[in-house]
Amino acid sequence: MRQDVAEPQLEAESETGDTVRRCALTRMRLPKQDLIRFVLAPTGEIVPDLKERLPGRGVWVTADHAVVAEATKCNVFARALKAQAKVPPGLAAQVDRLLVEAALGALALANKAGEVVFGTARVEEAVAKAKVAALIHASDAAEDGCRKLDGRFRATSRVETPAPIRLFSADELGLASGKTNVIHAALIQGGAAAKFLASASRAERYRKGTAAFDQPIGSDTDKE
Repeated sequence: MRQDVAEPQLEAESETGDTVRRCALTRMRLPKQDLIRFVLAPTGEIVPDLKERLPGRGVWVTADHAVVAEATKCNVFARALKAQAKVPPGLAAQVDRLLVEAALGALALANKAGEVVFGTARVEEAVAKAKVAALIHASDAAEDGCRKLDGRFRATSRVETPAPIRLFSADELGLASGKTNVIHAALIQGGAAAKFLASASRAERYRKGTAAFDQPIGSDTDKE
């Protein structure tokens, strides 16, 4: 990972529009959905602003656990804000929890909209009817059961199937569904399901990493 980080940048408009921001650590331009916004709270503590609604100037960091962790070590937030900034312990892990909680909330909304089915039998029925947009397996699910459902999904789908979501434990799926012992679920195509998939994908990318440090850092600099 890079240690010779250039002076980080605050929010700034870009020539491609306001949907692009520069990571304060790597200085790479990325779409906003690929970054996390952080702001300075009145208490002087750095807080993540996943919904991008909190007031004040923001510091944008690539949505990658390793990058956020490195940003805390390099004092990026204080340097970007040109102010004292207290970084809470485990900030990268805190962002992970918030992303997972957001995805679980989106799953609960999709459930209320009738766009999720839970339990192996109901998942198999939905797969047979070719109504499934994506499968969800508990992170602690048995691999054999996952492989069987994945195989049936691929066999009945008319398009390329997305990778199954393995973001949540069985207990977390139970909380989102209001049921117990939930191991498998299936998303039925719809607007709420699409919003959940976007939220879950963001959380998964954050955990898996984006190898941002392996890419060249841009040489251009935003004006504050």
